[in-house]
Amino acid sequence: MMSFASNVNFQNQTMTTAKKKPIVRRPNPMLMVVVVVLLSLYMLPIGVFAAKLQEQQQKKLRFGSSGEFKILQVADMHYANGKSTPCKNVLRKQFAGCSDLNTSAFIHRMILAEKPNLIVFTGDNIFARDATDAAKSLNAAFAPAISSNIPWAAVLGNHDQESSTLSRGGVMKHIVGLKNTLSQVNPSDAKIIDGFGNYNLEVGGVKGSSYENKSVLNLYFLDSGDYSTVPSIPGYGWIKPSQQFWFQLTSAKLQREYKNKPHPQKKSAPGLAYFHIPLPEFASFDSSNFTGVRQEGIGSASVNSGFFTTMVEAGDVKAVFTGHDHLNDFCGELTGIKLCYAGGFGYHAYGKAGWSRRARVVVASLEKTEKGGWGTIKSIKSWKRLDDHHLTAIDGQVLWSKSSSGNRRKKQTTGA
Repeated sequence: MMSFASNVNFQNQTMTTAKKKPIVRRPNPMLMVVVVVLLSLYMLPIGVFAAKLQEQQQKKLRFGSSGEFKILQVADMHYANGKSTPCKNVLRKQFAGCSDLNTSAFIHRMILAEKPNLIVFTGDNIFARDATDAAKSLNAAFAPAISSNIPWAAVLGNHDQESSTLSRGGVMKHIVGLKNTLSQVNPSDAKIIDGFGNYNLEVGGVKGSSYENKSVLNLYFLDSGDYSTVPSIPGYGWIKPSQQFWFQLTSAKLQREYKNKPHPQKKSAPGLAYFHIPLPEFASFDSSNFTGVRQEGIGSASVNSGFFTTMVEAGDVKAVFTGHDHLNDFCGELTGIKLCYAGGFGYHAYGKAGWSRRARVVVASLEKTEKGGWGTIKSIKSWKRLDDHHLTAIDGQVLWSKSSSGNRRKKQTTGA
């Protein structure tokens, strides 16, 4: 075999003998194929990324031209097998023909009545131990939201994973694969985090306004777990340190962005947190300092993981919304944060005969600017609707307002 050096000398001699005729190099067909393949492989991730980016932009949440953003909370559907699944704790006259389909009908009625911008399901979406096929039950449970073409998000409760067909992680992955959902299994930037379904959603200002590209409302979703895995600690699960660390980082990042240009703000954008199992702090209230009813004990974990303190320190969360305890629907304030139940929604869930199933609605409203446009959030209000003949609205209240928040801080400063 000729060496590389010999080959070079041979080429030089040939060129000299031929009086340096120009060498015509023909394109190598194999080389062209390799180049095309490499280019296609290089371009593929860009195309995939662009498609995902476009999908995210299409699903971006923002305030509408009315200056409002409305969230419908659905807690504890306990969906099982549809028509064959009987209702629990209803009046005798209601029992005949009552099933999971009544739960679906209630969601349809609420969507038509409130026309929300986002639907949030706060766990125990299915009662998996009664579900023949968990995936089919999930599809049916979320079907009203899917068919409405309204964006929706979900977290898990303590019953979602109790089937023999889907694990807890499998349930969340199935939810994420459904149409119109903004749910996520877990944040992509969190290398280690407990649970399934920890994520945040940003709500931008009105399109065309100065705050179009700023998140003026931040939504946090967390997996509050199912049951304790520590033998010496009985009872329900809790929000773990890894989840709290992710929340702290996310909250700090969102607050920095809100206070940076363009249109830097002095205070943080308000945040709302959604998860299933209530915190121990929900037991801090009595009938004198909450709106709604408390008809059963607080089903929190038997240990306090400190997440309430973490939220107080972060400073942006104004209200927390949970489910789990179906006969509680109250909302009370503790250290500047409203702690709210939605009340039982599903008909296959335990309830109280004669006490209507219900849902919670939250509306954030923007303030008008001096030029007549839309600014940042002025107030956050809430009410509940009952599944009765008139979808009766009850317990309307202001959860947070910019003016009262400012007055409260001024009073604290003066007192100090």
